[in-house]
Amino acid sequence: MSEQQAQDERPRAARRRRWLAVVALAVVAAIGLGVALVERGGARDRAGGAAAKPPAVPVGAVAAHAGDVHVYLDEIGTVTPLATVTVRTRVDGELMSVHFREGDLVHEGDLLAEIDPRPFQVQLEQAQGQLARDQALLENARVDLKRYRTLVAQDSIPKQQLDTQVSLVHQDEAALATDQAQIDSAKLQLTYARITAPISGRLGLRLVDAGNIVHATDTGGLVVVTQTQPIGVVFPVPEDDLQRILPQLRSGVTLQVEAWDREGKQKLATGHVLTIDNAIDPTTGTVRVKAEFDNADEALFPSQFVNARLLVEVRHDATLVPSAAVQHGTPGPFVYVVSPEKTVEVRDVTLGPSEGDDTQIAKGVAPGELVVVDGTQALRPGAPVTLTDADRQTAVRDSS
Repeated sequence: MSEQQAQDERPRAARRRRWLAVVALAVVAAIGLGVALVERGGARDRAGGAAAKPPAVPVGAVAAHAGDVHVYLDEIGTVTPLATVTVRTRVDGELMSVHFREGDLVHEGDLLAEIDPRPFQVQLEQAQGQLARDQALLENARVDLKRYRTLVAQDSIPKQQLDTQVSLVHQDEAALATDQAQIDSAKLQLTYARITAPISGRLGLRLVDAGNIVHATDTGGLVVVTQTQPIGVVFPVPEDDLQRILPQLRSGVTLQVEAWDREGKQKLATGHVLTIDNAIDPTTGTVRVKAEFDNADEALFPSQFVNARLLVEVRHDATLVPSAAVQHGTPGPFVYVVSPEKTVEVRDVTLGPSEGDDTQIAKGVAPGELVVVDGTQALRPGAPVTLTDADRQTAVRDSS
């Protein structure tokens, strides 16, 4: 090779080396771009996977259980005394003394007041004196009658005289009966002068003070006695519920009634149904029911308004869940049920009555299934959940 050819070959070799370097750089760049795209795609896949599987929601859950639930009819009732008596005088006279204090609890027969007894004592003595006089006349008439019968037998006097004496004896006997009636009347007036409690109960305010002249015709009376032990509560029941009550009463079942305060927070007394009214009120479509309470602690006061709860049925082995587990939506009530895979599902339910903190599930949940009671705000169908330690222990006990 000539010197000229060698000089021409050197530039071409340099150009080839530059092209090879450019190609190498392009290959390296392509490889780097591919790696970056692969890593970015992996990041997107990881991000998508995280979005597809959201974090578990912590919830509180309780297992549904079987138990008894009591079915009540809740109505507004009025406390009504079984007896209320206005004490009045049965004789006229001056009210000499009052032997009670307002508000006292008295028993039947206790002395409440006294009317001046002196006029009735005088009447009694007069009747007794008249009786003694007529007894003497009767004895004399009987002696004469005996004598006349002897004389008639001897034909010494006419028989008409004997008949007249017999009639006289009968008159005297009638006079004695009248005198005895006068005595009994005077004694009765003396008894009425002592005014006693006609029933056991609590006294009201005194209506007449001692020293006043009272009459049997007075309308106000002396005091009012109200029976408080036992006491009644009258409340209405819709006529549609009447057939839930009548068959049980006719068969001799004692229906329990609870009396609660107006706010329904405190139970005042427990009693039983005494009777049902004999007609339905057509204006309200209800029938009145009267219940009786012992009221030993006098928690019930006459004319007080109470919430009456009539127990009409006890459902045994009912499925019960906490009332907090029941949610309400447009289709109706539902609950969140925790599956064995620790996800939740929405379960439509049919509700029964509630008692205390529990509600009966008539359809939709079986005993032993876990229902969510806390943390329902963040739940969606199929969402994963985590349970508290206490809930896990409950679930283990129920499953075993």
